[in-house]
Amino acid sequence: MSNPFIVGDLCHLIDSKGRRYLVDLAEGAHFQYHVGKVAHDDILGGEDGIVVTSSRGGKITAVRPGLAEYVLTMPRGAQVVYPKDWGPILVWGDIGPGMTVVEAGTGSGALTMALVRAVGPTGKVISFDRRDDHHLHATKTIERFFGAVPENCELHIGDIAEELGSLSADRVVLDLPEPWEVAVPAADALMPGGRIIIYLPSIGQVQRAHYSLHEAGRFDDPATFEVLHREWVVDGRAVRPSGQMVGHTGFITTARRVVPRPG
Repeated sequence: MSNPFIVGDLCHLIDSKGRRYLVDLAEGAHFQYHVGKVAHDDILGGEDGIVVTSSRGGKITAVRPGLAEYVLTMPRGAQVVYPKDWGPILVWGDIGPGMTVVEAGTGSGALTMALVRAVGPTGKVISFDRRDDHHLHATKTIERFFGAVPENCELHIGDIAEELGSLSADRVVLDLPEPWEVAVPAADALMPGGRIIIYLPSIGQVQRAHYSLHEAGRFDDPATFEVLHREWVVDGRAVRPSGQMVGHTGFITTARRVVPRPG
């Protein structure tokens, strides 16, 4: 991220109502909205947070989007893992710098980008998706935010159940409709003490995933939870919960890889 803004930078334009518009800054280009045009040239060379005036007198603020803001406004291919679930996945999955994380599926690349940041330049994220269109969309999404696919990120087309046999991982992260098919290959790939993290939309899927982890015989300490996100409105002396909230998006299941159980 450059400072000040230069050609090619990602930018969020925020209008007087707080609506955000995601643009890629280009010389000579314009952004058109209901209060006229905003010239990109008026933003280029300015600092993060610069306020510019549209052709019809509207005031709009230009800022660099954070990763969560980018994901919530970017075009999507597959359904994304929402930012409210990234933190718990990273914390309860105990994902940190230097780790090798194997992920499937890549989807739109939202969680992939959060994992890339978490493992840092000394770690690696190896992500698989079965579908060519998801792989292509995720590649473009990641390139758009980072400028290029980071060196610590590998994106592949393939079936993770078939690929895990040749990999060694500290963590395995699964956002798949049938993760129970990957329980045994994941146990083979994970280092002792490593963890599997599974993201699923329905409790029936969670139940079957738990059963597969038990049957694999090499996972312990399983836990499942969901995260509900509610904002609060603070307006002077008026403080109240927002009338809308982000409720259920998915169940997060974690388990630790242990030595095989005797018998």
